[in-house]
Amino acid sequence: MPGVARWRRNVRGLALLLCLAAGIALTASARSTPPELADVALADLPKEARDVYALVGRGGPFAFDRDGIAFGNREKLLPARARDYYHEYTVRTPGVKSRGGRRLVCGGPPTTPDACYYSDDHYRSFRKIRP
Repeated sequence: MPGVARWRRNVRGLALLLCLAAGIALTASARSTPPELADVALADLPKEARDVYALVGRGGPFAFDRDGIAFGNREKLLPARARDYYHEYTVRTPGVKSRGGRRLVCGGPPTTPDACYYSDDHYRSFRKIRP
């Protein structure tokens, strides 16, 4: 019964292929839908973050050349929007000479954003800022 054995192998192979395809599809859709973001009151952010938030509303001036550049949301942790919707701003970290890992990311019009998010771990997590 070599034909039956070959048929079983083919069915198992097809079943494995379908499972893998379904897993890839689920993973892709999970990455495209951001998790529910925690929020944080503006008053509860570090002083440096509050200062940058105020500068965003005034249009600057900002401390770093890269402040205000488009943020790509490659991690897909923020709600999906058009390519240039989000912009990032550096939040100084006391005692750190480089830009450090703290950022504000705001979406919408530059001086009147629809929403701003705070990350203190270089985009690994975000909290939505409540003004």
